[in-house]
Amino acid sequence: MEWASQLCENRGLGSKMTDSKYFTTTKKGEIFELKAELNSDKKEKKKEAVKKVIASMTVGKDVSALFPDVVNCMQTDNLELKKLVYLYLMNYAKSQPDMAIMAVNTFVKDCEDPNPLIRALAVRTMGCIRVDKITEYLCEPLRKCLKDEDPYVRKTAAVCVAKLHDINAQLVEDQGFLDTLKDLISDSNPMVVANAVAALSEIAESHPNSNLLDLNPQTINKLLTALNECTEWGQIFILDCLANYTPRDDRESQSICERVTPRLSHANSAVVLSAVKVLMKFMEMLPKDLDYYGTLLKKLAPPLVTLLSAEPELQYVALRNINLIVQKRPEILKHEMKVFFVKYNDPIYVKLEKLDIMIRLASQANIAQVLAELKEYATEVDVDFVRKAVRAIGRCAIKVEQSAERCVSTLLDLIQTKVNYVVQEAIVVIKDIFRKYPNKYESVIATLCENLDSLDEPEARAAMIWIVGEYAERIDNADELLESFLEGFHDESTQVQLQLLTAIVKLFLKKPTETQELVQQVLSLATQDSDNPDLRDRGYIYWRLLSTDPVAAKEVVLAEKPLISEETDLIEPTLLDELICHIGTLASVYHKPPSAFVEGGRGVQHKRLPARAGSGESAESPDVGQAVSAVSDAPPAVIPSQGDLLGDLLNLDLAPPTSNVPPVPSSMQMGAMDLLGGGLDSLLGGDVGGSPAMGVSLGGAPVGMPAGLGAAPAVGGGLGDLFDLGGGVGVTAGSYIPPKTVWLPAMKAKGLEISGTFARRSGVIHMDLSFTNKAMSVMTDFAIQFNKNSFGLAPAGPLQVLTPLSPNQTVDVSLPLSTTGPVMKMEPLNNLQVAVKNNIDVFYFSCQYPISLLFVEDGKMDRQVFLATWKDIPSENEAQFQIKDCHLNSDAASNKLQGSNIFTVAKRTVDTQDMLYQSVKLTNGIWMLAELRIQTGNPNSTDLELSVKCRAPEVSQYVYQCYELILRN
Repeated sequence: MEWASQLCENRGLGSKMTDSKYFTTTKKGEIFELKAELNSDKKEKKKEAVKKVIASMTVGKDVSALFPDVVNCMQTDNLELKKLVYLYLMNYAKSQPDMAIMAVNTFVKDCEDPNPLIRALAVRTMGCIRVDKITEYLCEPLRKCLKDEDPYVRKTAAVCVAKLHDINAQLVEDQGFLDTLKDLISDSNPMVVANAVAALSEIAESHPNSNLLDLNPQTINKLLTALNECTEWGQIFILDCLANYTPRDDRESQSICERVTPRLSHANSAVVLSAVKVLMKFMEMLPKDLDYYGTLLKKLAPPLVTLLSAEPELQYVALRNINLIVQKRPEILKHEMKVFFVKYNDPIYVKLEKLDIMIRLASQANIAQVLAELKEYATEVDVDFVRKAVRAIGRCAIKVEQSAERCVSTLLDLIQTKVNYVVQEAIVVIKDIFRKYPNKYESVIATLCENLDSLDEPEARAAMIWIVGEYAERIDNADELLESFLEGFHDESTQVQLQLLTAIVKLFLKKPTETQELVQQVLSLATQDSDNPDLRDRGYIYWRLLSTDPVAAKEVVLAEKPLISEETDLIEPTLLDELICHIGTLASVYHKPPSAFVEGGRGVQHKRLPARAGSGESAESPDVGQAVSAVSDAPPAVIPSQGDLLGDLLNLDLAPPTSNVPPVPSSMQMGAMDLLGGGLDSLLGGDVGGSPAMGVSLGGAPVGMPAGLGAAPAVGGGLGDLFDLGGGVGVTAGSYIPPKTVWLPAMKAKGLEISGTFARRSGVIHMDLSFTNKAMSVMTDFAIQFNKNSFGLAPAGPLQVLTPLSPNQTVDVSLPLSTTGPVMKMEPLNNLQVAVKNNIDVFYFSCQYPISLLFVEDGKMDRQVFLATWKDIPSENEAQFQIKDCHLNSDAASNKLQGSNIFTVAKRTVDTQDMLYQSVKLTNGIWMLAELRIQTGNPNSTDLELSVKCRAPEVSQYVYQCYELILRN
């Protein structure tokens, strides 16, 4: 509490160390006595009484009854007494607002006192009294104090404006205090400048779009001048303000960096981190070949190293910030590896953070040093630290290829120690090394197999099983090893069960004749005896693959795996850039943006690093400039405002995408080769419902398998049918396609008219476009790009306008779309913003697509699953709609809807009403459940009732629109 902190400050004002006596009295009737003392004529007695009141208030006693008596003591020349009364006032003004008005006259009078300390005290207290009734009375005294001749009063008044803004923002704006604050940035006193910046920054945080701190080169110059003479906290405010400024060019950026660099040697670590933040941001604008760039990198290392000699808590904050800096610019600390070596007395949180940075800085030059350290750490007593150290050795092997052999031999030495948790961690990281360097270090597998019995942690067991399955052909007794794991299959964790299932299937595909029983056993355990849906699904998929096409199974299960990347725990680049802008704050310690942990609207504006010099991303880029003007000329109706989305659209690269259209999966042909020689019927238990059309019995489904997961279909088979669970996946016939409408009129696009519609054909979404040239010149070089949208729609290939478009010519184009583009929620949900480029200009328009485009072909839900899901979705997620004047019976409606991938799961007839229960699945995995009621007994009743249930209820309205569109057309 502010009054409590000020109480500590007051104790130095001539009061003796005997003040503790005020906290020891426990008399009854004390309030009455204090009242008498407060009204005493003797100044000393009065002061003693106020001290007793403050002491009682501090220990939590209610002394609000004395409010009028304490306020009467304000009329005094004694500064100590006045401070005590102001403390009391701050604490009780909120509970006694009517009484607090009594003090207003004294405030006004004190703001004109000849003593600047009293003037400042009055204005500070005014800011702390959060009572609406009296704020308007305080405006005049505050205005005078903002222009006071004494800088101490001005700096106090500047902070008071921010406090008053928090209570009544409108009042502060109406009174013109914000303009006065801006003027104070040009004040001659550096502390006044710093407080004005702090107050404006605080106000700007609650009003992100207000542009209060209108920073320009002149203002920046004033701030940099004040920076040298401020207190340390003033310097932090100014540096944080500088970090929000974007310099015009690299010369200005360099000039600011030169003037901020001296702050790196400051004794206060917060000042150092704020200076580092400014330099890291402005370095983005410096060309890398500039001499000063190299000098600045060298200057940044020593202050960061110095921060590591502070106490552990500060070290931890420094290390979290250094972790970000090293990810952004590893060259700053590449020669400082030794300062990150762990000390024996470091707390565990410091040790783990140092270890992380050591790995990030590891390179061919220092890897020998790092490995020697890590091997030492692996013999420590702290289990968590040892685990991380062993894992770090594996990460070094993956990062620095030349060190991989040394890392593997170090890990083998650690395995020989037979310390259980060391062995387990070593096996986990060796698995990753095998994936990074295939066919290089497999000679160590025998050593790993010796330690099989000691593995009791799921991750280590899963890693060992993966190694045995992956290299089964090199391990003579691989089947015995995997069988030993299978004995306690149900007691294993899901991670181990999944890995074991895959490993045994791999083993079977490599050694089919020896492992038939083993694979049958694991498939049976996974599908019949397990209640884990992930495990069951994987088991069924393997079973289906093996029973329909052994060649395809081999291609899928034994496919070549991609090499794992060097560092998997790097922060995503755009998030890293944002965190660099928050160095020295909580965001840099959490490694999360402020929006992830700050509630409400304060402090959550996203910050970005400026574009690098010469990167072509600067605001002066001619292409972007033209694009901006193109949009500004267009009326706002063409592209609805979506925050930063418009900026994203303008900056899109409109060159044709390189990726090709994803082909529609066709059914794979049956493999001619049979892995077992005599057919797979022995594996799956004889000819149980095999398909005679295939010529060879491929076995049926295991007992308890859902219908449709059994024998292969009569036509095709293999992977194309892998997910066709008997549910009619294929080319839908009769799906409704809306007629083309004009999306971009010629008058808004320099003679280019674009009309179009959307369609879903053979499982692929198409945007059918008609380009008409109504200008006098030929149009060429067409390209298209979409903005971020709710369902990630993006062109799956380039826009194929093959011929130049002559005047008055129309060309039709069908553009295939994918749903793997960037996602951002739009308003309305189905809004799509499009940019089309040709040789004349870039044009923008928005259109809306029917949600039925996103209804996928495998959207038919099992009856039991439908029932369970309907019950599971809360009733508040149910939306009711009416489709008027629809002359269809239930069969016709069902057929029409099925053409657009709305599947009827079940049908019930109750009295004179048919009820269709239907399921829809969207491309992003959202399921929609619907109940459609159709009157059958009354020919005059043509209204249909629709109930839609979904876990994302905002989609229901759009599904209803699709129902209406499909059933009416």
